[in-house]
Formats: sequence, C-alpha cells, structure tokens
Amino acid sequence: MVESAQIRAARAYISWSQTDLSNASSVSLPTIKRMEKDSGGSTFSNVIKVREALEKAGIRFTEARGVEPKH
Repeated sequence: MVESAQIRAARAYISWSQTDLSNASSVSLPTIKRMEKDSGGSTFSNVIKVREALEKAGIRFTEARGVEPKH
C-alpha cells in the first residue's frame, strides 16, 4: 500500500503539484488532498491510480516504504 508520506515525497521528487497528480491519475483533487493527510484514506482503486501515475512519471516505490527516482 502507498502511504501519505510517500505520495508527498514522490510529488516533491518530480516537482508535481497536487493538481498535477490529480490530472495524471484521474483522481479528484479533494481525494488527493485527503490521501496526503497523515490519516490518509481512499479506495484501493484510487491508490492504484495514484501509484501508477507516479511510477509512469519516474518514481519507484521501495520496500522500505520510501520512494526514489527510477535510474
């Protein structure tokens, strides 16, 4: 599962705003904002959409619950 801190860190790596992520993932901006709160919370399908959008933009999610640019 993707955690809220990972989403924020991934956006920072690729210099995306929440709006950029919303557009790239087809997930609404209010949902992105909610996902990025420490409490998180979203449907499984929205989490997958966000993760796939970030991976397509060059982010790799690590097993240590971190993120890094793909090499």
